[in-house]
Amino acid sequence: MKKRKKMTLKFYQNLGKLFYAIAVADNNVKNTEFDKLKELVKQHWLELDSIEDIYTTDAAYQIEIVFNWLNSEKKTDANACFDDFVNYKNEQKHLFTSNVKELILKTAGAIAAAFSGINKSELIMLANLDMELKK
Repeated sequence: MKKRKKMTLKFYQNLGKLFYAIAVADNNVKNTEFDKLKELVKQHWLELDSIEDIYTTDAAYQIEIVFNWLNSEKKTDANACFDDFVNYKNEQKHLFTSNVKELILKTAGAIAAAFSGINKSELIMLANLDMELKK
């Protein structure tokens, strides 16, 4: 019998850290990057599962909440946020199916391209993410 993979709030919170790391890779988060994230959460991440937070809100919104919190706190260490995500991924490998990995890469790429295309800092982080997800 195949065990069903169950996402958690922590899963979505770590995605928020990852996507923030992509946006802040150039030390500046643009409104268009956050707008793109919100659009993709609504289009793709809400349908991933039916988990809710304690307020009965879809847990996928934790991606936006964490991203917005990090941005409002002016956290600019993209590498620390990226490393937090990688550590979580390594601890919870079973959650990262090929479909989830593909959606992560699609979301990260869209955020990076949302403002004037992908710059060098974002490109490096996207390459590191791609390599990390292939492990």
